[in-house]
Amino acid sequence: MIRVKWSLLLIVAAVACGAAVDRADRAERAASGTSGTAQDTVGPAAPPGEPARAFPSPMRPVADIVAPRWSDEDDRDDVGEFARVVQLAKIGRGQRIADIGAGDGYYVTRLSPVVGATGQVYGQDIMPDYLALLQRRVRREGLRNVQVVRGDAHDPRLPAASVDVAIMIHMYHEIEQPFALLWNLATAMRPGGRLVILDLERPTYGHGTPPSLLRCELAAVGYRQRSFTKTAPSEYVAIFTAPDSTARPTPASISTALSASPCRAPGGD
Repeated sequence: MIRVKWSLLLIVAAVACGAAVDRADRAERAASGTSGTAQDTVGPAAPPGEPARAFPSPMRPVADIVAPRWSDEDDRDDVGEFARVVQLAKIGRGQRIADIGAGDGYYVTRLSPVVGATGQVYGQDIMPDYLALLQRRVRREGLRNVQVVRGDAHDPRLPAASVDVAIMIHMYHEIEQPFALLWNLATAMRPGGRLVILDLERPTYGHGTPPSLLRCELAAVGYRQRSFTKTAPSEYVAIFTAPDSTARPTPASISTALSASPCRAPGGD
């Protein structure tokens, strides 16, 4: 009998706690003026930026986009992937986060409660099938602080000065035109905004990015490395500060610099 009463007390406490959190979120939404509803249609969230043709092509293979998720979500949770990235990136309540190449939403669904009702998550992708999966998941789970965004291969199509932290998880090696994408992404970043890249130390054709190649390509567009953390024997999280959109190199100067000193993978991969 005592155990039954204790279980009932725990259930009541959990319900009360959930209600309190929900009330707090509603209060935050009211204070911030956010509508708290996921969009009904999926499209770009900003006008086009600079075209891909204004930038040089990368001097390395580009991996194919093969799936809407990297691996099983339970497996990723078991090894603490999401928690580790959030801690390294210092993501918290009220921030605006862009998941570039969001796939079917592993990070989006977990970021939503982390940033809370006053925060915003942009789930961005370029694959129509992945965007449909993500939008259905957002609706099903009632993620009211998430906006699903259709980008271009060279342009995330995110609102100007709207992002505190952008993440690229196991997808940098799939970017066809990294210099254009990084340049256009800088337009969407707030001052001091951070780009967080999780990838593997493999050739790009093997669905990874050698760290030296990553640093070279980002530096060419004006991104500065803040930290580099080995998170597994062949895995790393690299964090960069985005350049101010008014002070970044011009597309022409990027082309000139890379013509003189191209970014190449170790061993010529």
